[in-house]
This record gives sequence, structure tokens and C-alpha cells, in this order.
Amino acid sequence: MAGRINDEDVKAVRDAVPIDAVVSDYLQLRSAGGGNLKGLCPFHDEKSPSFQVSPSKGLFHCFGCQEGGDTIAFVMKIDHLTFSETVERLAAQAGITLRYEEGGYNPTSQRGERIRLVEAHKIAAQFYVDQLEGPEAEIGRKFLAERGFDQAAAAHFGVGYSPAGWDHLTRFLRGKGFTDKELTLSGLSQEGRRGPIDRFRGRLMWPIRDISGEVVGFGARKLRDDDNGPKYLNTPETPIYKKGQVLYGVDLAKKEIAKTSRAVVVEGYTDVMACHLAGVTTAIATCGTAFGGDHIKILRRLLMDNGSARVIFTFDGDAAGQKAALRAFEDDQKFAAETYIAIAPEGMDPCELRLAKGDGAVADLVEPRTPLFEFALRQIVARYDLETPAGRAAALDEAAPVVARIKNSGAQHEVAVQLAGMLGIMDTQFVVKRVAQLARWARDRGGRGPAPQQGPPRGRQYEASAPPAPSGPALTLRSPAHRTERELLKLALQRPELVSPAFDAYGVDEFTAPPYAAVRQCIEEAGGAEAGIAEPQTYLARVLDAAPDDTVRAMVTELAVEAILRKTVDEIYAGTQLVQVRLRAVDRRIRDVQGSLTRLSAQRDAAQLAAVQNELWVLQQYGRALRERGADAL
Repeated sequence: MAGRINDEDVKAVRDAVPIDAVVSDYLQLRSAGGGNLKGLCPFHDEKSPSFQVSPSKGLFHCFGCQEGGDTIAFVMKIDHLTFSETVERLAAQAGITLRYEEGGYNPTSQRGERIRLVEAHKIAAQFYVDQLEGPEAEIGRKFLAERGFDQAAAAHFGVGYSPAGWDHLTRFLRGKGFTDKELTLSGLSQEGRRGPIDRFRGRLMWPIRDISGEVVGFGARKLRDDDNGPKYLNTPETPIYKKGQVLYGVDLAKKEIAKTSRAVVVEGYTDVMACHLAGVTTAIATCGTAFGGDHIKILRRLLMDNGSARVIFTFDGDAAGQKAALRAFEDDQKFAAETYIAIAPEGMDPCELRLAKGDGAVADLVEPRTPLFEFALRQIVARYDLETPAGRAAALDEAAPVVARIKNSGAQHEVAVQLAGMLGIMDTQFVVKRVAQLARWARDRGGRGPAPQQGPPRGRQYEASAPPAPSGPALTLRSPAHRTERELLKLALQRPELVSPAFDAYGVDEFTAPPYAAVRQCIEEAGGAEAGIAEPQTYLARVLDAAPDDTVRAMVTELAVEAILRKTVDEIYAGTQLVQVRLRAVDRRIRDVQGSLTRLSAQRDAAQLAAVQNELWVLQQYGRALRERGADAL
């Protein structure tokens, strides 16, 4: 039986590892006021940051999905670890030696599965690095040198070499105490006729690390003509490696991406190396799969949906590269960032460009050249004969829906004007109106264009005839909760400077009346109350434009013109409304958690019970702080 970790050691780990340092490994944090930090929640999709971290308290809480807890709870949740595994990992980072009670502890056999698999990969990565220095690996060193990578570059990226024999790594890891089952599960070995053999043999090896820097897989490059395998062979899907959820180089690039609000997406491991060595240290790549929704989630948390953020895709200029660019454009509207495409002259990739023209050419390549939407439109338009009216009409029919997907009405109008120019249509307003009509039809059908969405279609979230799925009582101003929610929305629309930035961290579900939840959603899609400060002239128009139907638009207008109930409208009054809405949401959540606690107590699920107890404690502490300190606790 595994020994329990000493309670004093658990406390020492909590105190030794700052929660903001741990969370910053996964997402960008910025000031939320009052010493707190905020970011986009890593546990659910959201457009405005409702995830907050309190470094002074060592706690985090998301007011959108209600996840919360301390440093240990965060790591358990995000990396799917047990309590013991998490404490062991954090203790190792802090240099703390743990003591175990209730009997001896055998770290080899009693660590959890993920810890074991990650450890196997860590040892394998060093094994491959060591092999790169041997005589057999001369072919690998030559491959790197021919592409402009010296020994220092290989060491920086952890590049190694897998021996050509059948089971060199397998035997090495067995000697380190790993079982055949673990080696097969990890993807480092595979079943042969007489037992496990190495999956990677005679190849150049790139370690693939997750965002926290742990090796979770490998990319292996073919070197010899007699190797009948694919050019690149990646680790298969394993409990710790999901190719659609990792970005090569993100562990090295994450801080610079967060700092500069810029990311460069390239196609391969050598392209990432070339970019970083040329000073473009925000470069990352997918691992043998197309750039998709889960990759966007990783980048959005680092970019923080900053309006000035940029994502630059570099693709080969050939047909495959153009197809990849158009596929990336399909997910374009999931970004708040501006997206661009950069194609090197003569269709070279960044690695080839660095070899041919030097570091400066790579740095110049990723300076934004062509917006991704413009590239996509030009690819569409190029397929038609624009010399004929029929060709121009057909091109407009295909391109206009693409422009209609753009959420920002100002940007949509500007791109529609550009599209008219591309097509050679003199009547610009005709094209603009056509695009606007398609956008309205999309909203009326229940969406905002063909881009995939989470949850029910937007247009059905609030309808006059049937208040929607959000649970909560019908709208009545006799309800103190509804009166407060109404006041807060009026402040957000009329006096956003009094409630920002705190208001923008409030989840839609904190507004219990469905009509008010719908208005909160509109404000969020318009850029939040912060947009009302930055762009006061267009703020209300953007909120109205985000409304899914006339009923919600009427509610927005009503709240925007209705007098605020107090003559003296100041920060104190605004703070009171903010606190009351948040406090009621916290109290509702406490009641829900207490119900869960009762059910779990009957089921005797110790692990879940501890997690729920921890959440309840966090909520109670936060509720107490709100009551005692008011707006200062937000």
C-alpha cells in the first residue's frame, strides 16, 4: 500500500510553488486589479477572461465554469494527475524531499501512470541525445549540418538519434525498471514477434514537449533509403500524447508569445528550429496533423485574445500549402487575433530560406504580409473568369459568404469593399449590401456564419416566445437579484468606466434572468465594457450588432437609455452592484456544491469528496471576502 504524503510536506509544497508561476506555464495572465490576475480559462472556451488567480491567497477561480482551488488543484485538473502525482511533481520542482506515512514508499512501483510515462519519455530523450554523438549517428549529424544546424542548435532543441537495432531503447528502459506494458503503452516500444521492440530505429529524433516542458512524444525523421517507413514518424496516440493537442516548440515559445502577443505557425520541426535561431522565437508547429481547434485554444490562452494580437501562418507556396492555408482559414473566426499568411519567395520553407538567404530573410518573412482572409478570397476569385459578368457573379456568390463570417461589422464592411475591388465590381455598395444580407441570414438561422460554435446556436439563445435554456426565474423587477443585475447592465452600457475591468470577468451565467444573460452575451461579443472606454463612439452600436434578434436589441436599447436608480452614480455605487451580482452567484454555487457534497458523502468517493470540499472552502472564503471587503475583493 502506498504511503500517504506527510501533511506538513504538502503544505510546504503549496507554500513553495507560487500559483501564478504555475498557471503562467499554461496561459497568459494580466492584472485584474486588487493584486489579482486574470486570463482565459484553460478548462472551458470563453471569449473574455473570467479565470482569476490570487497570488497572495495561492488560489484560482473561474467565474465562468466555476473551477477553482489552489496550486495543487490546478495541476491535478489541467494535467489529469492524482493528488499524490501532483504533489510529487511540484515537490521535485521546488527541491522538496517528501516524507511518506503509513508504511514504506517505493517510488518505482507506486507512482501514477502519467508520471511513469512522462519519466520514460524523459529518460528516452536523454538516451537519444547521447546516441547522436556516436559513430552510427554520423548520418544524422550530417543531415542537421546540411540544414544549418550545429551541435549547439541540436542541444538547444534536444535533437537525438535512435539506433538502428531492434531493441536498444527497450532494453535500456527495462534496465531502468520500466515494464514491457509501460513501454508499449508509452508508444516508445511496439510489439514484435518475440516481444517489444523499439518503435523508432535509425532516425533523427525530435522530442515533443507539452506546454509545461515535459516530453510526451517524439517526431522521427527518416535518414536512410532502405527505411521503408514514412518520411516522418510520430508517436502514436497515448495517454499523454494527443497530436491534435500539442504544438511543437510551444514550451520554448510560450513566454515570448505572451509577451509580444504574436505567434508564428510553421509546418515542421526544422522550420521551428530555423525560426528560433533566426530570432523568431514565437514559432511553433503542429505534429503531423492539420492546425485545428485544440491548437487554437492553446494559442488563445497565450495571446489572451488581445485585439492587437497576430497569428502568422507560413505555408509552402505549392498546392498542398495553399490547401493548408485555406483549411486554417476555416477556423479563422475562432481567433480574436488578426491572422496572416506569409509565403517565402520561390516557395521555400523557413529552413530552406535561412540556408539560402540567412537569418534576416526569415525574420523578414514573418513580418505580416497578407491577411489570411485576403489570401483565402484571392484563392476563390482566381478560379473564375472575371472578364465576364457571369464569372464575376459566380465569384461573388462563393466569396461573399466567406466575408459574411467576419464577426466584427466594421471589419466585415472593409473586407466587402476590398472584395468588390478584387472582382472589379464598380458598384461597391452592392457587394457590401450582399455581404450584410448574408450575415443577417446567418444570424437568423441561428448562427453567425458557418464557423463551428460551442453550445446551442446563438439565434436561439433568447427568443421572445420562449426564454431559453439558461436556467433561472422569469424576469421580474420585484426580485432583488434581477434589480441588481439590471442596474449592473445599465452601468456597463452607460458608464462602462465605472465597472470595467471587473465586469468583463463576469460569466453570462451570473445573470439569472435569461434576457439579462442575453444582453451580457452581447456586451461580451462587442469587446466587453473595456471597449466602451476604448471606443465610446461605436460601443453601443457594436453591442446592438451582436444581438441575435430584435427582442434582445430592444432590451439593449432599453437598458442603455433607462435612468440609473441613484442620483449620484460613482465607483462606490458601481462596486456595490458588482459585489451583489457576484455574491449571489457565489452563494448559488455554494448551495450546488453543498448538494454535491451530500451525494458524494453517501457514495464514499474519497477523491471526489476531497475535491468538492476544497471547492466549497474556496467559495466560502471568497464569499466571506466579498461580504467583508466589498469591491476590493473582486
